Parts: sequence; C-alpha cells; structure tokens
Amino acid sequence: MRIEIRRVAEASILQPVGDIDMSSSPQLREELLNLLKDPSSEGVVVNMERVEYIDSSGIASLVEGLKYARRNRERFCLAGLNDRPRHVLQLTRLLDIFEVHPSESDALNAWKPRP
Repeated sequence: MRIEIRRVAEASILQPVGDIDMSSSPQLREELLNLLKDPSSEGVVVNMERVEYIDSSGIASLVEGLKYARRNRERFCLAGLNDRPRHVLQLTRLLDIFEVHPSESDALNAWKPRP
C-alpha cells in the first residue's frame, strides 16, 4: 500500500492505494494521526476508492482516527468505499458510526468550515 496526501481548502485528503492489512495499517494510522494533529487542517477525508481490501487492523486504524477527531472536534469522514471495505464496515456495525460519502467531491461539498 502507498498513501497519497493532498490539501483541498481546509481539508486534508488521505488516499490509500492498495490493500490495508496488518503490514500496512501502522503506516495508515501514523499518516492519519499526523494529518489530524496538523493545526492548519480542519480534518481529514479518507478517500477509499483505490482500496479493495481492508482487514481488522486497518479498521482499527480508522476507528482510532475517528476517536481522535471526535475528541479534538476535527472533521473526519470516509469517501468512495468499494464493495468489500463497505461490507467489512457493515459486518462490524461501524458503517453508521463513520460519516461516509459516495465520493471525495461529495465529502468536500458537505464540508462545513469551522465557525
């Protein structure tokens, strides 16, 4: 897996490319938390459209990012979930916990800047 990172206005976009599993989830966790800790960012959109597989360690990294974001009043959402990752989130009953958008552009259109 590799991770692409870019900024769009106040949002940081994190886009994993490839499978997220036990060997790659520490990298995802580290990049995600670094972006959430960045004071110039208002939150993170995780664009999952190029992820076909995610295991429990990858889900744990996303949950940790969500918990950090909520604790620090940061925006955090997932976008572009493919069928298999979406199914894993449904099975774990986490799909309703995350803010999920069909695409990155939908997520950015829903972005509300801090007051």
